[in-house]
Amino acid sequence: MAERMMRAVVAERPGGPEVLRLREVPRPSARPGWTLVRIMAFGLNRSELFTRRGWSPGVELPRILGIEGVGVVAESLDPTLTEGTAVATVMGGLGRRFDGAYAEYTLVPTEQLLPVRTSLPWPLVAAVPEAWLTAHGSLESLEARPGQRLLVRGATSGVGMAALALARDRGLEVAGTTRDPAKAVAVRAAGAHHVVPDQGEALPERVREVWSDGADRVLDLVGGPAVRASLRALAPRGRVCCTGCLSDEWIIPSFEPLEDIPSGAALTTFSSSTVHDGDWAAPALQEILDRVADGSVRPALDRVFHLPELPDAHRYMEDNRAAGKVVVSNVPGE
Repeated sequence: MAERMMRAVVAERPGGPEVLRLREVPRPSARPGWTLVRIMAFGLNRSELFTRRGWSPGVELPRILGIEGVGVVAESLDPTLTEGTAVATVMGGLGRRFDGAYAEYTLVPTEQLLPVRTSLPWPLVAAVPEAWLTAHGSLESLEARPGQRLLVRGATSGVGMAALALARDRGLEVAGTTRDPAKAVAVRAAGAHHVVPDQGEALPERVREVWSDGADRVLDLVGGPAVRASLRALAPRGRVCCTGCLSDEWIIPSFEPLEDIPSGAALTTFSSSTVHDGDWAAPALQEILDRVADGSVRPALDRVFHLPELPDAHRYMEDNRAAGKVVVSNVPGE
């Protein structure tokens, strides 16, 4: 019998977007503990830029990248996962330890699948899993509560816009930062009550022009040296969650906790690698999709590309041109 083939985009070696090559590769088959998913759409993530550049420790190239995807079960040995069941898959080694979602099909550990019920268009569904589950987890790490004042740094990213929408829906007063004044409209449209220009070290002064004593909570998606300014922007006994690394800098140089963390303040993190810890992700994702369906919240879907356009999609993301989530669709016309 002839070997089944599929289209996939392979990162052949470390480098720029040009190393992403569309190929015909063997289509995998389901096996015990692993389910084959037909990928209908997937979101792009900055961590995939790092992997493509060769910056992700332990990831060997060539590799089919893509740490998240949505689609339907194509083959499974699990009787509870019938063919056509709608699912999402996020992290857990996808696109890093094993081939990911930059393909028409991908083979995923069955335990990492998140079944979903939705009639939303696939590109809109694809804008949700990684960004919105990360935003949800970050708000939990922040212990965010109605009536608090939340500042989201890196608000024009996919996670940033998801956090703005979720926080506003939960009754927080929300401000979002951007370095690009032209993106202020998009920040407000995503849910921000206030837009704060992110001027680096001057950020605390800009925040206090909105809230005189600072922010109760700060979700920092910029990371690295920016965290110091986030801590200084806090109100007394405030809390910072460092979730992202839009700065491409992983450490806070010469960080001195006794000097850099205000007395009584807290600094925490959230890692999307914890999505499969416990059983919180599936109900959280379903709740978010239901809120999208009833119009309570709306994913900021910036642009939809298609599989052969992945190098262009990476350039678009790498140039910080997006205001929201960049998605790749495998569905013609979507």
